[in-house]
Amino acid sequence: MRQASSGSARTTPAPSFPRSPGSPAGSSRRWPLRTRPCRRRSSGSAARLRAWWRARSCRGRSRRLITTARDADHAAEGASALPLARIAFALYVLLVVYASLYPLEGWHDHGLSPFAYLSSPWPRNVMGLDVALNILGYMPFGFLCVAALHPRMRALGAFTVALAGAAVLSLSLEAAQSYLPTRVAANVDVLCNVAGAACGAALAVLAAPAVLGGPLERLRSAAFLDGADIDFGLALLALWLFTQLNPATLLFAAGDLRDWLTPGIGRARAPQFFVGIEAFIAAANVVSVSLLLSALARPGQPVRTMFLALVLAAVGVKTAAVAILMHAENVLVWLTPGAQFGLATGILVALAALALPRVARLAAAAVLLMAATVLVNLAPPNPYLAASLKLWQQGHFLNFNGVTRLVSALWAYVALGYLMLLAARRREPLG
Repeated sequence: MRQASSGSARTTPAPSFPRSPGSPAGSSRRWPLRTRPCRRRSSGSAARLRAWWRARSCRGRSRRLITTARDADHAAEGASALPLARIAFALYVLLVVYASLYPLEGWHDHGLSPFAYLSSPWPRNVMGLDVALNILGYMPFGFLCVAALHPRMRALGAFTVALAGAAVLSLSLEAAQSYLPTRVAANVDVLCNVAGAACGAALAVLAAPAVLGGPLERLRSAAFLDGADIDFGLALLALWLFTQLNPATLLFAAGDLRDWLTPGIGRARAPQFFVGIEAFIAAANVVSVSLLLSALARPGQPVRTMFLALVLAAVGVKTAAVAILMHAENVLVWLTPGAQFGLATGILVALAALALPRVARLAAAAVLLMAATVLVNLAPPNPYLAASLKLWQQGHFLNFNGVTRLVSALWAYVALGYLMLLAARRREPLG
């Protein structure tokens, strides 16, 4: 038997693989036969293509999401801003009509065309106070008209509509004044009214970015609930401040219908009796207004701070009205003993009542407002202001007197209906 020697033993040769691209000739690094370098290069290109496509798709989706969010913000902004502006504009138009035709009595046809004043000569003596009042009276008209048209109509279009609306309203009211014995229609009044509306509209166009959809609108949305009914409640609070411009009323009092229905129903009494009634009327109205404000505010808002700011604003308006309209030497003549006690008591009670549940707050506000309104119509004449109201009843403030008396007489009843509406809906605050 032949044995093979170890030196002559044959070894199995190693498999031969192609060298990797770029490797030196003597290198032992080789690619397996089944590896395809060109396939790796094409796979990298495809990966880069897929990454580019995904990035492009993400950018497209992000752009669509941004556009959708912007449109939603604009829609929400318009939905929350328009109701309040439209309510304020409608209320102001009604006030302008009433002020221009007050007092609504003695209608008489003089046999002339109601528009004959347009062709009459220019008045020789034009008082600066009349011109200023006619301009200032229509500035809010132009401003609120532009605000009511936002965002459907802006800039030049809204300015043109406000100007045309002011011209039509002023022409119509001056024509109606031709039938009133206490009124004199004048072409200069129309010109001043249109000029005032133009100033107000221009101011609104310039201030639209800040007022409509700006910081003020965001502040309103953050502090108060959403909805047209809430906007109406905010308009009621603004009108409550407006009622303080009538110095003939008791502090914070509203709903006095005696001048319209049965004049002279209240008979004179001792000042001590008047002090108690005035104190209760002031305190009840302060508490009811605070509870109404709390029903409009969002949960978590500083309602007590907002209430104190509202009362401070009302006191400031009352003081300014006495100082400007009545030319009183003592601007705090309205701060009678009853008003002092009622104001202090009302603030303390209101701060405590704000902790009640929402339904209880609405019910308490309605009851207190109703009681205060009844006492206003039964209260005796104010012995502190009786001698100071002669100037208020005449002169250039005749129109303003009529408007403030109207708003003051109707505010309490509108607020009562609004409180009952909120209570009937049982709308819980959004949290």
